[in-house]
Amino acid sequence: MDAHYYRVDLAWHRDRRGMLCSPELKTPAPSNGCIEVATPPEFPKGVEGIWSPEHLFTAAISSCLMTTFLAVAENSRLDFVSFECAAKGKLDKQDNQWMMTEVLLEPVVKIRDEKDQERALKVLQKAEAACLITKSVRAQVIMQPHIEVVTESIAGEPADQK
Repeated sequence: MDAHYYRVDLAWHRDRRGMLCSPELKTPAPSNGCIEVATPPEFPKGVEGIWSPEHLFTAAISSCLMTTFLAVAENSRLDFVSFECAAKGKLDKQDNQWMMTEVLLEPVVKIRDEKDQERALKVLQKAEAACLITKSVRAQVIMQPHIEVVTESIAGEPADQK
């Protein structure tokens, strides 16, 4: 397989804010494939309520786990109801420099059949090991997976969780 390239364009907007866009992403207005990014509020002149590089770093690892999980689950023919993942990135000083040192991932996979619990966990573990973004960063990535068994009601909504 040949190398792949992903184009991202950034333009400073005002204060500590910029617009991050990709000409490869064709999304409808108002975003047009762009998101506003800013210095996080913990830093001088940081801005609250806007995606920061630290949020994007954490999101890249979390979303890579999801997309890799979906591929592995499909190849493994794992029948699952849903996938969600809370992620928490840690910015800390290491060797007297600020850097992202850790990302905690807490994926929750809901399955229909209790007999698939171990297999769902193995699929998650394979996805974690295969995640291209995780393999590309120095930060420690810790996964604390949760597998839940749900039974669906007639309307298709989860009625019971074990």
